[in-house]
Amino acid sequence: MQEPGQATDSAREQAAQPALDILEAFRRVGEGSKASLASTVASARALRALVVADIALARSALGRSVAFTAVAVVFGAVGGLLLMAALVAALVTYFKLSWWLSLLLVGLFCLAATAFSAWRALAYFEHTQMHATRRQLAKIGLGEDKNPQAASPDNDGNR
Repeated sequence: MQEPGQATDSAREQAAQPALDILEAFRRVGEGSKASLASTVASARALRALVVADIALARSALGRSVAFTAVAVVFGAVGGLLLMAALVAALVTYFKLSWWLSLLLVGLFCLAATAFSAWRALAYFEHTQMHATRRQLAKIGLGEDKNPQAASPDNDGNR
C-alpha cells in the first residue's frame, strides 16, 4: 500500500500534465489565430489593391467612352449636315453622279463612322463594370456573380 504523501504527489503530477497540455493547446490556438489574422489582413490588402486598380481602369474607360460617344454624336450631326451639302455638291460634281447616289455615298460614310464610334464607346463602357472585383467579392461571398462564365478559370476577365 502507498503512503498518503505518495498518492498526492502522483495525483499532482497527473493533474499538472493535462494543465500543460491545455496551455500548449491555448498557445497553438493563439498562434493559429495570429496567422489567420495576418492572412486576413493580407487578403484585405490584396482586395483593396484590386479595387483601386479596377476603379482606375473604370475611370480611364469612362473617359474613353465619353470621348467616343462625343465622336459618335459629332459624326451623327455632321452626317445630317453633309447630306445637305452633298445636295449642293451634287449639282456641280465632277463625277457626274446622280443626286441620289451622291447623297447615298456621303450618308453611308457618316453612318458607318457613327456606328464604329458607338461600338467603340460601348466596348470601353464595358470596362466600367469592375468584373474582376465582382468575381473576387463573389468568391468570398460578399456579392452575387450573375455571370457564371466569369467565374470559370479559363476566363481571366480580359475581353
